[in-house]
Amino acid sequence: MVRLRVEFTTEPFDLDEAPAHAVVAREVIQSADLDAVDVGPFGNTAEGGADAVLTAVDALLRESLAAGATRVSLQVNVIEGGEK
Repeated sequence: MVRLRVEFTTEPFDLDEAPAHAVVAREVIQSADLDAVDVGPFGNTAEGGADAVLTAVDALLRESLAAGATRVSLQVNVIEGGEK
């Protein structure tokens, strides 16, 4: 099975309080069928099977944009040792 790692941030930033789009994005990732989830104030990562990651990325984009994100930066990588 192909495994992927996604790293993402949503903008605009608010250093005083997490904006709604950031909260929504984290909730999507934390509730997805992923493992090795790490959320933080300046970046978030998660790993899992390709289907689970791609499904989570779709929901992340749709829901965070609907919640007011003006930019979503993400990177998806095949984890070394995963099938190609």
